[in-house]
Amino acid sequence: MKKTILKFLLVGIMAFGLCACGKADETENVFVVGFDQEFPPMGFVAENGEFTGFDLELAAEAAKRMGMEIKLQPIAWDAKDMELESGTIDCIWNGFTMNGREDSYTWTEPYMNNTQVFVVSADSDIVTLADLAGKTVEVQADSSAEAALKDMPDLMNSFGTMQTTPDYNTAFMDLEMGAVDAIAMDIIVAGYQIEQRQNGCIILEESIASEEYGIGFKKGNEELRDKVQKALEEMAADGTMKEISVKWFGEDVTTVGK
Repeated sequence: MKKTILKFLLVGIMAFGLCACGKADETENVFVVGFDQEFPPMGFVAENGEFTGFDLELAAEAAKRMGMEIKLQPIAWDAKDMELESGTIDCIWNGFTMNGREDSYTWTEPYMNNTQVFVVSADSDIVTLADLAGKTVEVQADSSAEAALKDMPDLMNSFGTMQTTPDYNTAFMDLEMGAVDAIAMDIIVAGYQIEQRQNGCIILEESIASEEYGIGFKKGNEELRDKVQKALEEMAADGTMKEISVKWFGEDVTTVGK
Protein backbone atom coordinates (compact mmCIF):
# COMPACT_ATOMS: atom_id res chain seq x y z
CA MET A 1 0.00 0.00 0.00
CA LYS A 2 2.78 2.42 0.92
CA LYS A 3 4.58 1.68 -2.37
CA THR A 4 1.36 2.29 -4.32
CA ILE A 5 0.77 5.61 -2.57
CA LEU A 6 4.39 6.62 -3.16
CA LYS A 7 4.05 5.86 -6.88
CA PHE A 8 0.96 8.07 -7.13
CA LEU A 9 2.75 10.87 -5.30
CA LEU A 10 5.76 10.64 -7.60
CA VAL A 11 3.57 10.63 -10.70
CA GLY A 12 1.68 13.64 -9.38
CA ILE A 13 4.86 15.55 -8.61
CA MET A 14 6.28 14.81 -12.07
CA ALA A 15 3.05 15.87 -13.77
CA PHE A 16 2.97 19.08 -11.77
CA GLY A 17 6.59 19.76 -12.66
CA LEU A 18 5.95 19.23 -16.35
CA CYS A 19 2.96 21.57 -16.24
CA ALA A 20 4.95 24.18 -14.36
CA CYS A 21 7.78 23.97 -16.88
CA GLY A 22 5.31 24.30 -19.71
CA LYS A 23 3.82 27.44 -18.17
CA ALA A 24 7.26 28.94 -17.54
CA ASP A 25 8.31 28.27 -21.12
CA GLU A 26 5.04 29.73 -22.37
CA THR A 27 5.52 32.85 -20.24
CA GLU A 28 9.11 33.27 -21.35
CA ASN A 29 8.02 33.21 -25.00
CA VAL A 30 5.50 36.05 -24.59
CA PHE A 31 6.61 39.62 -25.25
CA VAL A 32 4.42 41.92 -23.13
CA VAL A 33 4.37 45.49 -24.45
CA GLY A 34 3.08 48.24 -22.17
CA PHE A 35 1.44 51.21 -23.88
CA ASP A 36 -1.00 54.08 -23.41
CA GLN A 37 -4.13 53.07 -25.31
CA GLU A 38 -5.16 56.69 -25.84
CA PHE A 39 -2.03 57.94 -27.57
CA PRO A 40 -2.78 57.90 -31.33
CA PRO A 41 -1.13 57.31 -33.72
CA MET A 42 1.44 55.43 -31.61
CA GLY A 43 -1.00 53.16 -29.77
CA PHE A 44 -4.77 53.34 -29.40
CA VAL A 45 -8.08 51.51 -29.74
CA ALA A 46 -9.42 51.42 -33.31
CA GLU A 47 -13.11 51.71 -34.18
CA ASN A 48 -13.32 47.91 -34.37
CA GLY A 49 -12.12 47.67 -30.76
CA GLU A 50 -8.69 46.31 -31.67
CA PHE A 51 -5.42 47.84 -30.49
CA THR A 52 -3.52 49.51 -33.31
CA GLY A 53 -0.93 52.21 -34.00
CA PHE A 54 2.52 52.81 -35.41
CA ASP A 55 4.42 51.62 -32.33
CA LEU A 56 2.21 48.57 -31.90
CA GLU A 57 2.80 47.50 -35.50
CA LEU A 58 6.54 47.86 -34.98
CA ALA A 59 6.28 45.84 -31.76
CA ALA A 60 4.28 43.06 -33.43
CA GLU A 61 6.82 42.80 -36.24
CA ALA A 62 9.69 42.74 -33.74
CA ALA A 63 8.00 39.97 -31.74
CA LYS A 64 7.54 37.90 -34.90
CA ARG A 65 11.21 38.24 -35.77
CA MET A 66 12.20 37.25 -32.22
CA GLY A 67 9.99 34.17 -32.43
CA MET A 68 7.81 35.41 -29.59
CA GLU A 69 4.08 35.86 -29.09
CA ILE A 70 3.14 39.48 -28.50
CA LYS A 71 0.77 40.63 -25.77
CA LEU A 72 -0.35 44.25 -25.91
CA GLN A 73 -0.92 45.51 -22.36
CA PRO A 74 -2.60 48.92 -21.95
CA ILE A 75 -1.39 50.78 -18.86
CA ALA A 76 -2.06 54.01 -17.02
CA TRP A 77 0.82 56.23 -18.09
CA ASP A 78 1.58 57.49 -14.60
CA ALA A 79 1.80 53.84 -13.40
CA LYS A 80 4.26 52.72 -16.09
CA ASP A 81 7.26 52.40 -13.74
CA MET A 82 5.31 50.25 -11.30
CA GLU A 83 4.13 48.00 -14.15
CA LEU A 84 7.68 47.57 -15.41
CA GLU A 85 9.22 46.97 -11.99
CA SER A 86 6.60 44.39 -11.04
CA GLY A 87 7.15 42.45 -14.26
CA THR A 88 3.60 42.99 -15.52
CA ILE A 89 5.12 44.31 -18.75
CA ASP A 90 8.46 43.66 -20.46
CA CYS A 91 8.90 47.13 -21.93
CA ILE A 92 7.32 50.53 -22.46
CA TRP A 93 6.80 51.07 -26.19
CA ASN A 94 4.53 53.99 -26.95
CA GLY A 95 6.09 57.28 -28.00
CA PHE A 96 8.34 57.00 -24.95
CA THR A 97 10.76 59.92 -24.66
CA MET A 98 14.33 59.00 -23.71
CA ASN A 99 15.54 62.50 -22.89
CA GLY A 100 15.79 63.10 -19.16
CA ARG A 101 15.17 59.42 -18.48
CA GLU A 102 18.45 58.01 -19.80
CA ASP A 103 19.52 56.49 -16.47
CA SER A 104 16.11 55.23 -15.39
CA TYR A 105 15.69 52.44 -17.95
CA THR A 106 17.66 50.17 -20.25
CA TRP A 107 17.00 51.66 -23.69
CA THR A 108 17.16 50.67 -27.32
CA GLU A 109 18.78 53.16 -29.65
CA PRO A 110 16.34 55.97 -30.58
CA TYR A 111 14.09 55.10 -33.50
CA MET A 112 12.29 58.41 -33.99
CA ASN A 113 12.62 62.15 -33.34
CA ASN A 114 9.89 64.23 -31.72
CA THR A 115 9.17 67.77 -30.52
CA GLN A 116 7.04 69.06 -27.66
CA VAL A 117 4.66 71.80 -28.80
CA PHE A 118 1.53 73.74 -27.84
CA VAL A 119 -1.85 73.22 -29.49
CA VAL A 120 -4.47 75.99 -29.43
CA SER A 121 -7.77 76.74 -31.14
CA ALA A 122 -7.39 78.40 -34.53
CA ASP A 123 -9.40 81.42 -33.36
CA SER A 124 -7.32 81.81 -30.20
CA ASP A 125 -5.39 84.99 -29.48
CA ILE A 126 -2.39 82.83 -28.55
CA VAL A 127 0.27 83.10 -31.24
CA THR A 128 3.55 83.00 -29.31
CA LEU A 129 4.71 81.45 -26.05
CA ALA A 130 4.49 84.88 -24.44
CA ASP A 131 0.75 84.88 -25.15
CA LEU A 132 0.32 81.90 -22.79
CA ALA A 133 0.73 84.24 -19.81
CA GLY A 134 -2.31 83.96 -17.56
CA LYS A 135 -3.78 81.11 -19.64
CA THR A 136 -4.86 77.60 -18.63
CA VAL A 137 -2.51 74.98 -20.04
CA GLU A 138 -3.13 71.22 -19.88
CA VAL A 139 -0.60 68.34 -20.09
CA GLN A 140 -0.78 64.59 -19.66
CA ALA A 141 0.23 63.48 -16.18
CA ASP A 142 3.85 62.32 -15.96
CA SER A 143 4.41 63.14 -19.63
CA SER A 144 7.48 64.48 -21.40
CA ALA A 145 5.64 67.75 -22.00
CA GLU A 146 5.12 68.15 -18.26
CA ALA A 147 8.80 67.42 -17.61
CA ALA A 148 9.88 69.85 -20.34
CA LEU A 149 7.77 72.64 -18.87
CA LYS A 150 9.21 72.03 -15.40
CA ASP A 151 12.61 72.68 -16.99
CA MET A 152 11.26 76.05 -18.19
CA PRO A 153 10.10 77.60 -14.90
CA ASP A 154 9.80 81.15 -16.28
CA LEU A 155 7.38 79.99 -18.94
CA MET A 156 5.48 77.60 -16.67
CA ASN A 157 5.12 80.19 -13.92
CA SER A 158 3.64 82.64 -16.41
CA PHE A 159 0.59 80.41 -16.92
CA GLY A 160 -2.54 81.21 -15.02
CA THR A 161 -2.93 77.46 -14.37
CA MET A 162 -1.18 74.29 -15.47
CA GLN A 163 -3.30 71.20 -14.97
CA THR A 164 -2.85 67.51 -15.80
CA THR A 165 -5.11 65.02 -17.53
CA PRO A 166 -4.88 61.21 -17.84
CA ASP A 167 -4.78 61.28 -21.67
CA TYR A 168 -4.74 63.59 -24.67
CA ASN A 169 -8.18 62.60 -25.96
CA THR A 170 -9.57 64.22 -22.83
CA ALA A 171 -7.24 67.19 -23.31
CA PHE A 172 -8.58 67.82 -26.83
CA MET A 173 -12.15 67.64 -25.59
CA ASP A 174 -11.26 70.18 -22.89
CA LEU A 175 -9.74 72.47 -25.53
CA GLU A 176 -12.73 72.14 -27.85
CA MET A 177 -15.11 73.01 -24.99
CA GLY A 178 -13.01 76.02 -23.96
CA ALA A 179 -12.14 74.54 -20.58
CA VAL A 180 -8.44 75.07 -21.31
CA ASP A 181 -6.57 77.50 -23.56
CA ALA A 182 -3.71 75.29 -24.74
CA ILE A 183 -2.33 71.75 -24.63
CA ALA A 184 1.37 70.94 -24.34
CA MET A 185 2.11 67.66 -26.11
CA ASP A 186 4.09 65.62 -28.68
CA ILE A 187 3.97 67.08 -32.19
CA ILE A 188 3.50 63.60 -33.70
CA VAL A 189 0.37 63.02 -31.64
CA ALA A 190 -0.83 66.61 -32.06
CA GLY A 191 -0.67 66.45 -35.85
CA TYR A 192 -2.56 63.17 -35.95
CA GLN A 193 -5.27 64.34 -33.54
CA ILE A 194 -5.82 67.58 -35.46
CA GLU A 195 -6.08 65.75 -38.78
CA GLN A 196 -8.52 63.17 -37.41
CA ARG A 197 -10.71 65.58 -35.48
CA GLN A 198 -10.82 68.39 -38.06
CA ASN A 199 -11.54 70.72 -35.16
CA GLY A 200 -9.73 73.85 -36.30
CA CYS A 201 -6.87 73.51 -33.82
CA ILE A 202 -3.35 74.59 -34.74
CA ILE A 203 0.20 73.98 -33.51
CA LEU A 204 2.20 77.03 -32.41
CA GLU A 205 5.41 77.59 -34.35
CA GLU A 206 7.53 77.95 -31.21
CA SER A 207 8.31 74.58 -29.67
CA ILE A 208 9.17 73.59 -26.10
CA ALA A 209 11.82 70.91 -26.59
CA SER A 210 13.26 68.43 -29.08
CA GLU A 211 13.60 64.80 -28.06
CA GLU A 212 13.95 61.18 -29.17
CA TYR A 213 11.71 58.14 -28.82
CA GLY A 214 13.10 54.80 -27.63
CA ILE A 215 11.86 51.53 -26.14
CA GLY A 216 12.39 51.36 -22.39
CA PHE A 217 13.11 48.14 -20.48
CA LYS A 218 13.63 47.49 -16.79
CA LYS A 219 17.09 48.61 -15.76
CA GLY A 220 19.55 45.78 -16.44
CA ASN A 221 17.42 43.84 -18.95
CA GLU A 222 20.01 44.05 -21.72
CA GLU A 223 19.21 40.57 -23.03
CA LEU A 224 15.69 41.40 -24.19
CA ARG A 225 16.71 44.92 -25.20
CA ASP A 226 19.40 43.50 -27.49
CA LYS A 227 16.91 41.15 -29.17
CA VAL A 228 14.51 44.00 -29.84
CA GLN A 229 17.33 46.26 -31.08
CA LYS A 230 18.44 43.55 -33.51
CA ALA A 231 14.88 43.19 -34.79
CA LEU A 232 14.61 46.96 -35.30
CA GLU A 233 17.85 47.05 -37.26
CA GLU A 234 16.67 44.18 -39.46
CA MET A 235 13.38 45.97 -40.08
CA ALA A 236 15.21 49.15 -41.04
CA ALA A 237 17.60 47.27 -43.35
CA ASP A 238 14.92 45.40 -45.31
CA GLY A 239 12.52 48.36 -45.60
CA THR A 240 9.78 47.05 -43.29
CA MET A 241 10.18 49.94 -40.85
CA LYS A 242 9.92 52.48 -43.66
CA GLU A 243 6.81 50.74 -44.98
CA ILE A 244 5.08 50.93 -41.58
CA SER A 245 6.10 54.57 -41.16
CA VAL A 246 4.75 55.58 -44.58
CA LYS A 247 1.46 53.85 -43.74
CA TRP A 248 1.00 55.96 -40.59
CA PHE A 249 2.76 59.24 -41.42
CA GLY A 250 2.95 59.40 -45.22
CA GLU A 251 6.76 59.40 -45.03
CA ASP A 252 9.66 57.67 -43.36
CA VAL A 253 10.14 59.46 -40.02
CA THR A 254 12.29 56.74 -38.42
CA THR A 255 15.96 57.16 -37.56
CA VAL A 256 17.30 53.59 -37.17
CA GLY A 257 20.41 53.05 -39.28
CA LYS A 258 20.45 56.66 -40.53
